[in-house]
Amino acid sequence: MKILLAEDEPAVAGMMHKGLSEKGYEVSVAQDGHTALAMAMEHPFRLMILDIMLPGINGLEVCRQLRKNKVPVPVLMLTALGTTENIVAGLDSGADDYLTKPFRFAELEARIRSLLRRGLYGEELTEKLTINGLEMDIDAKTVKREGQEISLTATEFRLLECFMRSQNKVLSRVELLEKVWGVDFNMATNVVDVYVNYLRKKVDKDFDSKLIHTVVGMGYVMREG
Repeated sequence: MKILLAEDEPAVAGMMHKGLSEKGYEVSVAQDGHTALAMAMEHPFRLMILDIMLPGINGLEVCRQLRKNKVPVPVLMLTALGTTENIVAGLDSGADDYLTKPFRFAELEARIRSLLRRGLYGEELTEKLTINGLEMDIDAKTVKREGQEISLTATEFRLLECFMRSQNKVLSRVELLEKVWGVDFNMATNVVDVYVNYLRKKVDKDFDSKLIHTVVGMGYVMREG
């Protein structure tokens, strides 16, 4: 899922790029307003995270130009200025949501998920993840493979979502523990291996093409074949 990040502060852009990439998003970065506008006009991004204070032309003008040219990409506006006047200005320029710096990454994620559930011009969409006949409906909390419904526990669902958002990326046991169970979980436990086996029995066992693979000495990866 492609996201355009327009942010000129290297430290902020780097942090956001790293965090969003780890969540499975494909992130492109623009460091000034002219570049951001050109990229958004030329490529079909699913979401744009747009800082107001950009070199060249500011985020408000970028957003106005996008709406003038009927580019329907959802826009999440970022700014260090949290006054009512600035929030109103951002929304009036055509932004879909507004987030004030500094912010918690979890809040950014929640705003992104909310905006991605909206399609062109704001209609609601259901977020779905797919790979080789396996389909996960994030909102309905359902999983199917080749049309067959798969019943998962809440933990199995979170683990499968983590794999599907990180397709082709090797995930270590520590990474999986942190993402699925939380950083305070006992790192000495073999719970990851146990739950990966649970998932394999439900997702892979009855199908010729296996999706969850062990990478010896490194962890697990979800990929086709």
